[in-house]
This record gives sequence, C-alpha cells and structure tokens, in this order.
Amino acid sequence: MSKLTADIEKNIEIFFEQTKETSVVWGLCNEEEGWLSVDSNEFENSEVMPFWADEADAKQHCVEEWADFEATQIPLDVFVEDWMITLSEDGVLVGLNWNAELEGKELEPSEVAKNYL
Repeated sequence: MSKLTADIEKNIEIFFEQTKETSVVWGLCNEEEGWLSVDSNEFENSEVMPFWADEADAKQHCVEEWADFEATQIPLDVFVEDWMITLSEDGVLVGLNWNAELEGKELEPSEVAKNYL
C-alpha cells in the first residue's frame, strides 16, 4: 500500500526518510530510451527525471505511454554522489515520489543532495 498522498511536501519527506532507511532509490528505465525523463510542468525547456522511494510506487507508473519502462533500483550512494552531479550538469530537474496522479514538486539536484549531508 502506497504511503503517498495528495500532500506533495509530505511525499518529499517520505522520500528522504524512506531512502535513508533503505539506501535505495527507484527510477523508471527501459532498454531503448534508458532512464525516463519528461518535460517539466513548471519550467519551460526543462526536463524532469522522476524517482521514488518505494518500488511499488514506481511500478504503478509503468502503464500507458510508460508501459515499456521497469522500476529499476539505484543505490542511494550512487544516486546522491553520481546522479545528482550529472543531472545538475545537464540541467535536469528531479521529481520525488510523484503520486498516482503524477503530482509532485520539481527540485534542483543540488537541493536533493543537500538532504543527505
């Protein structure tokens, strides 16, 4: 059962709490396109890469246009030390624990990384 709610700020809190406990982050990946990124809803000409703290929450989005994607595990240390640097350099935003309606905040990778220091 998903812990995610319509409260976007609470979902972000859950992301940090849960990933610190499990040392794992989940993203969506497929063989053809690689890791899923989407156009930003908040910023023009920006991309967002969504991540979840729970495999089930990530998997629920592997439908319709994302049906070819699979929930894929990323070790937390790799996520923080490698991914956040690369995404920051590439100008890609990070979406954390988007709920079933794909509601969630778009954050700068550096802001995400600071939560693990």
